Amino acid sequence: MSYQVLARKYRPSHFKAMEGQGHVLQALINALDQDRLHHAYLFTGTRGVGKTTIARIFAKCLNCEQGITSEPCGTCASCLEISEGRSVDLIEVDAASRTGVDDMRDLLDNVQYLPTASRFKVYLIDEVHMLSKSSFNAMLKTLEEPPEHVKFLFATTDPKKLPVTVLSRCLQFNLKNMTPERVVNYLQWVMGEEDIEAEEEALWQLGRAADGSMRDALSLTDQAIAFGSGQLLATEVAAMLGTVDRQEIFRILEAVAEQNAQKVYEIVDQLAAFGPDYEALIDELLMVLHKMAVYQVVPEGVDNSMGDREKTAALASVLSQEQVQLCYQIALVGKRDLPYVPDPKIGFEMTLIRMLAFELDDDPSPGQKQRQPSPAKSSPASGASPLSAIKAQVAGSPESRKQEKTTAETVSVERQPRPMPAPSAPPPERLKPINEAAAPAAVESAAVPNTSSAEARALPERDAESSSPPHSSTASGPASTVDADAVPLINAQKSDNVIPLSASARGAETISEVHQNNSAKVRPPSESPMIARGPQGQTKPEIKTDTEATETITETDIAPAREQAEVRDQDQQWCDLLVSTGLGGVAYAMASNCILVSITDGRFELALDPAHSSLFNTIQSERLADAISEQLGQAAQVHIQVAAAAGQTPAKLLEDQRHRALKQAEQTLVSDPGVQQLMSGFGATIVKGSVTPMSGRGES
Repeated sequence: MSYQVLARKYRPSHFKAMEGQGHVLQALINALDQDRLHHAYLFTGTRGVGKTTIARIFAKCLNCEQGITSEPCGTCASCLEISEGRSVDLIEVDAASRTGVDDMRDLLDNVQYLPTASRFKVYLIDEVHMLSKSSFNAMLKTLEEPPEHVKFLFATTDPKKLPVTVLSRCLQFNLKNMTPERVVNYLQWVMGEEDIEAEEEALWQLGRAADGSMRDALSLTDQAIAFGSGQLLATEVAAMLGTVDRQEIFRILEAVAEQNAQKVYEIVDQLAAFGPDYEALIDELLMVLHKMAVYQVVPEGVDNSMGDREKTAALASVLSQEQVQLCYQIALVGKRDLPYVPDPKIGFEMTLIRMLAFELDDDPSPGQKQRQPSPAKSSPASGASPLSAIKAQVAGSPESRKQEKTTAETVSVERQPRPMPAPSAPPPERLKPINEAAAPAAVESAAVPNTSSAEARALPERDAESSSPPHSSTASGPASTVDADAVPLINAQKSDNVIPLSASARGAETISEVHQNNSAKVRPPSESPMIARGPQGQTKPEIKTDTEATETITETDIAPAREQAEVRDQDQQWCDLLVSTGLGGVAYAMASNCILVSITDGRFELALDPAHSSLFNTIQSERLADAISEQLGQAAQVHIQVAAAAGQTPAKLLEDQRHRALKQAEQTLVSDPGVQQLMSGFGATIVKGSVTPMSGRGES
């Protein structure tokens, strides 16, 4: 018997032997088992994916002598006739050779007659899109309402060319391309059946060359077996296909990662000896870089469809995400410029030289420390390292508790106002308390008393001499001088709230801002100070000589201020820790918009800004936890909740640092003598937005 090619010898004869297309087979099997049969079926897909094979198996299922079933016997007369292509009731038509309307009319003249020996008369029209418009119009009526004994099975590689009127009368099934992994698995089974020795790498080359077609894969395998004298060797298959082994692409990228230009040039010379298609080489380079980029972001998103998952993972761990993206972009531009170079080899070499020459400024490499933002200045009570506070909190060490206590004491000292010398009480007729209606006007018109102003110095000496209450400490200096840090108390409303004002603790803070803070102790209206006018029209504080009027602010008064200061320190420490991890991509974007809420037993509680909730990702949270653990040298957990929280995110802090660095750069440039000479002598101007500080991310 003559040799039968593999594509015909191993064509499936029943649905269970089909490789792939499960979404189509399930629908057909259920329809056959439940006897829910349509009169017209359309199978679409590229060449060699099983359109005609499925149609023939379906015809067997319809005409098997054992009845309509999804598992034909394959031994009855009807099944054998269909398998051998001699069934009179299975009319196979090649539409490419019978495109005219007369051919279609002759074909449909016999539709009304019953099948000769089978249950159904099946019309299998291959490449149906080749029919003319007149042919389609001639079959529309028959296709819509055929006799009960007629079934139409259409197959096409281009369903867009079919009229909508035909598509609406058929059940359409789209067959998918075969993945290289599926093709390789099937070829391994075929080689086992044929008892032929085959290297796995050779099968992968055939699987990739088949481009999704199982028939092409079997045909190429036939050719490779003949080329290799009954064996499938990777080198011989590569020589037969005229392609470059993907391992060479990995060797090139490994040399690029090592910055080994000599090795890159040697590999290119070796490839040039085979006269390769350099555009195809760049395509292979882009495919490998794409898989590496996907692996770095979502490792489970990379399968072993090309048989190179392990090598992709190994190379992705050597190159950073930024380097992979840069190399991909360079390869993309190199492919675009390839038609314009004198020689394709020159274009390919220049693409690789660019990969060796260019480097990202923010690439997380060993030299990253020079590009990282400088650590934020630690608070007076913090340790030598900006991250020592967070490390101590994670470890739960005594230094952490000591540091927290010291910080609290520092805030208490800075925010603690000193007792204010009170002037003597004015005559009763000049006292006018501020009521609820007049409170806004009085608060707006009353200036914060500051003894350094001319008004305070102009006070009568007799008033200054009697300004200290009997129990207060004696003030140093002339009797006419009032303490500059004195804090007057103004009763803004008839309530228990008294607002402290300080011109030195937080700068020129307005009365309305202090009223919002509401951090002072409660006092009854009877003990509140008054505002009065002096004989020369100056505004001066009038305070009762009651002992409680000069009472200092207690620990409860400064607690909110202390908490605010601690939040600011904690925000900066969290920013420093995040920057030091060297994270990038989605993980950094998510973490930079989080506020550190607390640290308990190594568990970081973070609040993600609801405006950036789309950045939340469990995988990125794990990356963040790993980076923090590596930076702190101990295990850490991260729990992120999308919620608003008090404080500033690292993104906001770094943006403020960038703004300050930009302002400083602009001031430095404007004050430069050379720039000033150009501006004055030649009328030069500085283009707005063109000044960039020489610093990294958030660095000032």
